Amino acid sequence: MFEPSRDQARDFLFDLWRKHREGAPLTPLESLALSIVLEHPEYHPMLEDRERYLEREWRPEGGETNPFLHIAMHLAIEEQASIDQPPGIREVLRQLEARRGSAHQARHEAMDCLAEVVWQAQRHGAGFDNAFYLDCLQRKARASGGS
Repeated sequence: MFEPSRDQARDFLFDLWRKHREGAPLTPLESLALSIVLEHPEYHPMLEDRERYLEREWRPEGGETNPFLHIAMHLAIEEQASIDQPPGIREVLRQLEARRGSAHQARHEAMDCLAEVVWQAQRHGAGFDNAFYLDCLQRKARASGGS
């Protein structure tokens, strides 16, 4: 399994942004990542300044969102949907999108569930709980408003 370091994952996005600005060809993964980055214009200035942001830490306790983590979570959810893993996620994401009227909003809500199940796994030294994850997503899809 490919497990890039924090700096390698960040370099991927810095390099992607540079390639985009230069009009260079992109791999399929880069094209997917670019589509996500383009939905987040608030991150574009950061991607222009590798030296300033490569080592920066974002602290959730300070109310900060780590843009690299945010994009990585988007990518993870897109990968899950593309291979329907865990089984049923593609359909529940479709339901969530229909309910919210926006694929992007649906993915942001899915991130809440993804973050929770990863945190629980780390906290308890357990594996990824597919059932908990899908249940969380289904609850969001049934809810009448946003998260």
